[in-house]
Amino acid sequence: MREWLPADHLVWLVIGAVGSLDTRAVHAHRRTGGAGAAGYDPDMLVTLLIWAYAQGVSSSRRIEQLCRADVSFRVICAGQAPDHVTIARFRAQFPGLAGELFTQVLVLCARLGMGRVGTVALDGTKVAAAASKDVNRAEKALRKLAAGLVAAHGETDAAEDELFGAGRRGDEVPAEVADPATRGERIRAALADLEAERKAREQDQETKAQAYLDEARAGRARRGRVPAAAALTAARERLAKAEAAAAARAAARQVRDAQAAAAGRRGSGGKRPAGPEASTAVRTARAALARAQARAQDADSEPVPAAGKGPGPVRNITDPDSRLMPVRGGGFIQGYNAQNLASEDGLIIGTELTNDTTDTTWFEPMLRIGEHAATLINAHRPGGGPAPIGLILADAGYCSTANLTTEGPDRLIATGKHHDLEKQARHGAGPGRDGPIGAMADRLATPDGITAYRRRGHLAETPHGQIKHNLGFRRLSMRGHAKAAAEWRFACTVHNLLKAITTGHLTPQALATLA
Repeated sequence: MREWLPADHLVWLVIGAVGSLDTRAVHAHRRTGGAGAAGYDPDMLVTLLIWAYAQGVSSSRRIEQLCRADVSFRVICAGQAPDHVTIARFRAQFPGLAGELFTQVLVLCARLGMGRVGTVALDGTKVAAAASKDVNRAEKALRKLAAGLVAAHGETDAAEDELFGAGRRGDEVPAEVADPATRGERIRAALADLEAERKAREQDQETKAQAYLDEARAGRARRGRVPAAAALTAARERLAKAEAAAAARAAARQVRDAQAAAAGRRGSGGKRPAGPEASTAVRTARAALARAQARAQDADSEPVPAAGKGPGPVRNITDPDSRLMPVRGGGFIQGYNAQNLASEDGLIIGTELTNDTTDTTWFEPMLRIGEHAATLINAHRPGGGPAPIGLILADAGYCSTANLTTEGPDRLIATGKHHDLEKQARHGAGPGRDGPIGAMADRLATPDGITAYRRRGHLAETPHGQIKHNLGFRRLSMRGHAKAAAEWRFACTVHNLLKAITTGHLTPQALATLA
């Protein structure tokens, strides 16, 4: 079979690279003994999946077809052709294997002299989930589904299964969708997650409302939008205070008039104070209370999103762990938010797949992952020696006082959009601004600061572009956060391996040296 492909074909390097990895963790999942034919070699299946993802193929049925028709796939399998069920079952082990494979490839790259961490860049990218955003449901809709629609959907899916036939390589409904029991579980999981989010949101609103009331009662005004519940309570208190003040003024006037009459004098002159019903302050307070009551009533109903802010609290009944993610240029996709930390030479040294729509809270966790990766790389780099992360670059999505002051290496985090930073740099740093964010803005306005930050786009975004464009990996094929995160980590593993090959670090001669 070696005569089927030229000696310099890329597939030979991939086969050799997997052969040089420590795959004991993969072999530990192999089932041995018992009835049936011997299982396929785990190293072969790992190589097969790496090669498939490198070609932009993630469908197990399509991989099975290529194992029969494509020469490079047949070489990997040594003429055997694992069926799509075998491939899918092996890939189902990703949550337990992807992390180890990622580490082993990173070690391989380090042994080849890669992984320069003098400057690293952190960035997030949105990845589409194996779910449609059209099946997102709010809490009321989920309760309705859980109550009556699950059985009907299960019957429809079962009918489609019967129509397409079991075991075919067509587009029959996946088992996890067709099974009414699992669909019910996914609906219940989505509903439970949404209820937990609602309770957390209510608790947060109560805390903010109490803080506002405390400040208002102390006579200190608070900036920002007033919580609806606090606004209602404050409006009631203002009305009661205005009514009490008007009643007190009217009562005081009556006492003075009675005292004057008893002494034989005329009553006190001037305009009589208005009672609670006629007081301008009371009417104003009542109008404010009516507005607060209307706002509180709207807040208790189904949340209505602001323009461009998404449809409010919803959950997806196909993949409850995925979220509606805002994307550049407007709009939303159903997916996840991948956090990647890239080295100077284009390796992804740390990655996490999250369902957070924002990046801010992930700066410190990714920083710690990067420090661990730098230690691992240095331990296997030829010549060794300490080479910690010197500078970490991040965009404005990570800008916060906590991220600027947390312990760790030097960092440049944008305080605004790129064109604003460039404009400030052209005019030079102004007078010193207060706080860590002001100090960072001043630093980015200096020639050294803006020059160093300009590297961020290339370092951070190039790996994302290569995964999505070169590998064609734009959409996850596995559902649930654990499986989706493992698949994304595997895609990053493939990217790192191909980076070692395309940069000329991984060659037959280098493999022979490593062996």
